[in-house]
Amino acid sequence: MSFELSPELSVIVPVYNEEGNVAPFLAALSRQQGVRLEVILSDGASSDRSIPNAQRLARELPFPLRVIEGPKGRGGQLNRGAEAARARTLLFLHIDSSFEDPLALRKALDALREAERPGEKVAGRFALSFHFPGKTPLPYRFYEAKATLDRPGCTHGDQGFLVGRAFFNEIGPYDTALPLMEDTFLAERVRKAGRWLLLPARITTSARRFQTEGLLPRQSLNAILMNLAHIGQLSLVHCLKTSYRSQGETGRLKLKPFLAPLDEAIRALTDDQRRQLWYRTGAYVRGNAWQLAFLADVLTGSVQEGKGGRVLVFYDRFLARLIDNRGGDLGAALLTRLWFRLTLLAAP
Repeated sequence: MSFELSPELSVIVPVYNEEGNVAPFLAALSRQQGVRLEVILSDGASSDRSIPNAQRLARELPFPLRVIEGPKGRGGQLNRGAEAARARTLLFLHIDSSFEDPLALRKALDALREAERPGEKVAGRFALSFHFPGKTPLPYRFYEAKATLDRPGCTHGDQGFLVGRAFFNEIGPYDTALPLMEDTFLAERVRKAGRWLLLPARITTSARRFQTEGLLPRQSLNAILMNLAHIGQLSLVHCLKTSYRSQGETGRLKLKPFLAPLDEAIRALTDDQRRQLWYRTGAYVRGNAWQLAFLADVLTGSVQEGKGGRVLVFYDRFLARLIDNRGGDLGAALLTRLWFRLTLLAAP
């Protein structure tokens, strides 16, 4: 594949101390066929051999590889990669991602271009699979199924974001003021300005963070962070910034070192601010109660890709309407506050 031709796709990947994943990632991309691509590794001041390993492999790759450097911070790294990209279509990937289908990127580009009719603003994301040697455990089957839904909060960076440069310039850049979850917030800006397209291929990602840190504590912190960011409590989000460490620094996650400072920060608010925080938290939690119905569909095997099953349909038509009111928000707020207190007391 000639490097002289302009790439039709720029693959942008943030990197920080990923020396063990650089070679497998580049090897997996090398198996993609029918697409002229370039790969941009946006390094965040790695201290290991991530970049030397990539540069050593560059001559053997069937696509041009470029490394750009800057300070650590995934939002900034992604933005610098977008600025350096030459193609008119961008694909933001995680370095622990891969595709089994050698035509995955070709199919994705064709699907996106077909969907980009005049006046249509579209971005694409892939159906998600977690890499497990045997049967995928239930929680991960739930996350895989959830990632196909076109609902707020269901689209994340591990699915890959495929977007035209013009649309990215409109809804971007990634928010560097956020200590994390910059991909989730960009996904919601896409949903408000245009629409998401589920691409005709699957992307495989690693469950390494969940396995290393523990699924329950990691998802508990993720839920707290999503709620605080959603209700506009960014100062409290920054209290938990260190909860999302780089993969090389992760270990078993203990909740108390993060929840205790958060509890102190909440106590430092005025009475009115605390009431507003818990009430708005209740509204957020109540708005996400549909996930319990969706879990029931996953358990019964009644989920269709991109859709829920019978339980979710019943919830949307009847139960959601019953609790979509002040009473539902207050009830959810009380339950969430109780959960927070009990979790803080029980957390190691």
